[in-house]
Parts: sequence; C-alpha cells; structure tokens
Amino acid sequence: MIRRWSRRPRAGSACPLAPLALPTLWGAVAVTWKLTCPLARQDDMATRIAGSAVVFAVGAGLVMGLCRDLRRELRQIEAIAHAAQQVLLRPLPPRLDGLAIAGTQLPAVRGAVVGGDLYEAVATPYGVRVIIGDVRGHGLAALGAVAAVLGSFREAAYEEPGLGGLLRRLDRALQRYVGERDRDEGPGHPASGGPAEEFVTVLLLDIHHNGDVLVLNCGHPWPYRLGHDDAEPLAAGVPLPPLGAFPLPDTLPVRRCDRLLPGEALFLHTDGAAEARDADGRFFPLEAVLGRVARRPALTPDAVIADVRAALLAYTGGHLGDDVAFVVVRNDRAPAERLLVPAQPGKPGPRPTRPAPSSR
Repeated sequence: MIRRWSRRPRAGSACPLAPLALPTLWGAVAVTWKLTCPLARQDDMATRIAGSAVVFAVGAGLVMGLCRDLRRELRQIEAIAHAAQQVLLRPLPPRLDGLAIAGTQLPAVRGAVVGGDLYEAVATPYGVRVIIGDVRGHGLAALGAVAAVLGSFREAAYEEPGLGGLLRRLDRALQRYVGERDRDEGPGHPASGGPAEEFVTVLLLDIHHNGDVLVLNCGHPWPYRLGHDDAEPLAAGVPLPPLGAFPLPDTLPVRRCDRLLPGEALFLHTDGAAEARDADGRFFPLEAVLGRVARRPALTPDAVIADVRAALLAYTGGHLGDDVAFVVVRNDRAPAERLLVPAQPGKPGPRPTRPAPSSR
C-alpha cells in the first residue's frame, strides 16, 4: 500500500516552492533599488534606459533558469511515467508458441502514457491466453483497477485450467481492490464513484495449439477475424455484464469460436475505437478500415496496428474521447495436415478446413 505524504520533507528533498525563491528575491531587490537608490530616481533618459536594461536582463536570466529547471523536472516525470508503463502495461512479446502478437494503446489524456485500458498475453500449459479490458473512466483514476486486474491475470492464467476459474479470480481481485480503496479513501473519493460504479469490461481468449479459440466475454466488444481479404466480427453469443457491475453467475458461458487457421489474425480492441468520432459526430468506420487492411498482402500484427492507428488519428484529428487499445494475434503455425501428409512435388498440399463453431 502506498503511504500518504508526510508533512515533514525527507532529507535531500527540495521544497516545491524552491524554484520561485530566486525570482522573488530579485523582484524584491529591484523594487527596493527603485525606491531607495538615488540613481534610480534620476529623470534623465539614459539612466532610465540603463536601469530598465539591467532589470530586464537579470529578470530574463532568472526566468530562463526557472524554465530550464522545470523542463528538467518534466523530463524526470516523463521518465518515471514510462518506467511505470513498462511495469504496469508491459510490451507484449512478439511471438508466443507460434503466434505473432502486437499491442498498443492511445491514452485520451494529452501527454499521458498510461490510461484505463489493459491487455496482456501469456503462454500457459492450457494455451496462449490473452486479455483485453477497459476500466470505467480513463487517466490516472483508472490505474488502480488496471493494476489489480492485470496482476491477478498474470498469476491466475498459469494456475486456472479453465477461463471460468480465471474470470472468477479476476473478479475477486477487482472486488478486493475496490474494498481496500473505499476503506482508505472513502466511497466519495474523486478516483471512485463508489463501489457499485467500479466495473471493467473484459475479454478472455484461450488459443490452443490446433487453432481452437475459446472466448469468455464480460461486456467487451467482440474481436474481428482478419483473413482471406476480409474482416468479420467474431461474435459468439451474448456477453456477460462488465466485471464488477453484478455478481458472476454460477455458470459462465465459455464459447468455442471458429478455428483460427494459419495466416489468419484476430484484431482485439476497446470500445474507444468503435466510439471515436470525427468533427461532424460520425463514428469511426472500424470494420471498413479493417476490411481494407485485410486485403493487403502483408498482414503482420505491427502493420495492422500501424494502419488502424493512423486511420483513427486521421479520422478524429488526434482528439480521442476515450482511451483506445489494440491487440493483434496472428496464427503463424504450420497446418496440421501439412505436418502429417507432406505435399508431393508439383501438387498443392491439402487445404485446412474450418470446423463448425460450437459452444461449451
């Protein structure tokens, strides 16, 4: 738990008003010199110009020094923020068990490097597990819930054999965080609207080695499948309410989606992308943009994210109303049929077939 600041400054720490001491002292000296020095009260033009030049030069030097100190402190704050992002929302590994992966986020708060969106991907004994989520609100107020959910996922993903058990672990971690925050800061704290209003949309994916995709959705946008020159929503039933809004039901609907074939990719996103608008209030055409991206020959995760990001920023003029996160997972594994039956020279190998979707 983070301790509150003490009223007594630590040894070696500077007072927050220290940068203003020198300009204030110079202003007092200048006023005193103007009121008491006989030379300053002379009426000839040369004396006035000389006195004004000295005051301006020294004052400008002090202001420049103050600006330099503030820029140095700003660089230090930015370095700390980037280090915090590396720990909280660390970069995704480029490859996991034959899958190519990439992810990025666009905070809505200008100058921020972290926001209210979260994502992670890990290789476990149960398959490659991916999470993407969106905490209510954005900016610094949402970071506590982001840390609670991601921390629980990074531990429970290796321990829970099913997505249902994993989701219940995330729910307990979120409720524990909300309870501790409300106990320490009160339900009316600006970072919280009360325990009943704290919720997180969560999408969990379990990608098996044969390409089977299991999905458990709590109020999050469904992903898109990119492949065969097309982009289609990968919807699999009605999602659960967002995590934390209501108690979880006794039975959790883990869905088995269409198999992710080699060369195909999944595009995961938060609702900040689908709800982004241009200056005229029109929504960002995410599915149309993904359709154009899917027709390109190079469907690498980094290229997909770069194209969609550029299109989103151009459409909104760089003004986002909510945090946005993208995750792309492409299946780079060899088809099972080709591993069992090698293609003969001059004859094409067997094409992989897509099994019919089912629910579990």
